[in-house]
Amino acid sequence: MQRKQCLFSGRVQGVGFRYTVKNIALRYDVGGYVKNLPDGRVELVMEGPEDQMEHLLDDVEERMKSYIQQVDQKVLPATGEFPHFSIRH
Repeated sequence: MQRKQCLFSGRVQGVGFRYTVKNIALRYDVGGYVKNLPDGRVELVMEGPEDQMEHLLDDVEERMKSYIQQVDQKVLPATGEFPHFSIRH
């Protein structure tokens, strides 16, 4: 079990990005959240098996590629704090 923080840059707010990420995340064995940041980026924090998180990211990047300019990723120790996946405001 790992934790990943992904910061998406580009035209990622106001285009249904968070709802798309949540719908994709529900197909995988991950917990976490997605939220808009004040600087215009979207933050995705998730925990789960490495392969599940990679497939989720691949799906998000494929589905939203026309809006994403850059993705910065950080791998962190898992905390086990997420019982499910949600959108945070």
